[in-house]
Amino acid sequence: MIQFDSLIIKKLAVHQVGNKILDEGIQFSIKLADLEDEDLLNVIKRYFLSSFSGNEMYNFYNSVGLEQNEIYTIANKIFAENDVFFDQTKLISKHLYENSNHPKIKNGELFIGYFVDVVYEDKLINAIGIFKSETKENYIKSNVKSKTDIISYDEGSNVNKLNKGCIILNLDKELGYKVCIIDNLGRSHETVYWKENFLSVKPLNNDYHQTNHFLGIAKQFVTKQLDDFLEVSKTDKIDFLNRSVDYFKKNDAFDKQEFEKQVFGDGNVMESFRKFDQTYRQENEFQLSDNFGISEQAVKKQARIFKSVLKLDKNFHIYIHGNKELIERGIDEKGRKYYKIYYENES
Repeated sequence: MIQFDSLIIKKLAVHQVGNKILDEGIQFSIKLADLEDEDLLNVIKRYFLSSFSGNEMYNFYNSVGLEQNEIYTIANKIFAENDVFFDQTKLISKHLYENSNHPKIKNGELFIGYFVDVVYEDKLINAIGIFKSETKENYIKSNVKSKTDIISYDEGSNVNKLNKGCIILNLDKELGYKVCIIDNLGRSHETVYWKENFLSVKPLNNDYHQTNHFLGIAKQFVTKQLDDFLEVSKTDKIDFLNRSVDYFKKNDAFDKQEFEKQVFGDGNVMESFRKFDQTYRQENEFQLSDNFGISEQAVKKQARIFKSVLKLDKNFHIYIHGNKELIERGIDEKGRKYYKIYYENES
């Protein structure tokens, strides 16, 4: 976990980076930002850092070699010689501009900061922060003492909605540093430029990564692939999803064979899952272990997207959280489908 309570922003540069395809160009600031206003600094810190949990970490990488990763090389220079910070922020802006080559990428401010006293695993370390603001909102300003405009409006960034961010911790240089990322607009294909093209990072192969991805594989198998192997009811699928999450919630360590037996049980389902798991790892180049420590933070993240809802037309939603034997499916003499539910208490 990263802790920012003691963090100090020593330097901050702000540049404007446009869309290369639209030929919007780059506007460089002429100097570093003034950091004397304590109230403004507190707002900036909240804007930059409140979205980061520090759970999922990455490393810089390049298929040829780390020295070919642009941001990794720039980070090396900044950590080694802090006086070059401002000039290097211009190179970061140029590199982002070169990779802003999709028509839907928005013009925005690029904030680049140098931080000290970041706490990570009980160590005080330095870090580099790179943040891009891509969306603007209108807001109202009022001044009851004004003799002219009592109410006016302006446009700016919502300090509670960081669009894209990256924090580079000065740790594990030889492995590509430890990097934490935010991409709140990363659901559409045109925004992969931030993570894959601009930063070029890969997940750090720790317990969080292992837990997160294995739960993701299990969910993909049950919701999208299981029907290709076997005929399975929706209640059985929900039961498999609930069992998957329960296994990770109730255990401190993961064992793949134990997981398969407790969650799937049936030999045919287990064999189908193994084949899917193997193919999925190969196609996505995941290096996952069959035994690892379970990350509580990753389980909480994944549990939120494991759906246990049975939707019946537009009339009913049934939430199934426990024993699937308490719900029965059938068809009456008129051909109408129904579910019979058994319970003890009503609340």
